[in-house]
Amino acid sequence: MRNNCLFILIALLIVACTGEEESQTEFVPPFYGPHQVVEVEENGAIRLDTTYYTVPKFSFTNHKGQEVSHQDYLGHVYVADFFFSNCPSICPILSSQLARVQDKLIQDSLLGNVLLLSHTVDPRRDTVEALDAYAEQLGAQLPYWNFVTGDPGDLYYQAEQGYLVTAFESDTAAGGFFHTDQFALIDEHMRIRGYYDGTSTSEVDSMYTDILRLLKANHD
Repeated sequence: MRNNCLFILIALLIVACTGEEESQTEFVPPFYGPHQVVEVEENGAIRLDTTYYTVPKFSFTNHKGQEVSHQDYLGHVYVADFFFSNCPSICPILSSQLARVQDKLIQDSLLGNVLLLSHTVDPRRDTVEALDAYAEQLGAQLPYWNFVTGDPGDLYYQAEQGYLVTAFESDTAAGGFFHTDQFALIDEHMRIRGYYDGTSTSEVDSMYTDILRLLKANHD
């Protein structure tokens, strides 16, 4: 399954602007995931349209004990990631990078238009209280940045079948869990529009640029 997810990311990338067209129009982040071309009847004529992959519905509990679902994120551009608070390796870097993104959004008066969503991969230890302490340490602003927990199976399903990334328990991984270092950029229709190395400042900066592009495209 994990190999399949990687294959999907590579093989089914749909580029929104290519070649000469890209030089004539402003770049818009591409769509990721499986897609389907369908026939649509319009004014008596048939035209082709593309149905893009969307993140499935979800419901988790945030660091304040409140339900957080897809309904809270639908209609917003948002960034999703996976972490755990006892992580001895990349998680502190991922979280500090998202905190930096939050600061930029605040500075640009865009927090609220853009949301953040961090999923624990260690729900047994990452209780509501543990997540609340972690969120407070990072200065996370509610309701715009949620740290969520839930049933392990639901969280891993959302990672692999929802955002098409990897998250699972592992005896050989640092801290007992293997999970993606990628930030997933999601548009207002729950479509995946980019993946970025959350440990790389330059890639996170590129993600922020793509966030601005999505917001601009939404208002054009």
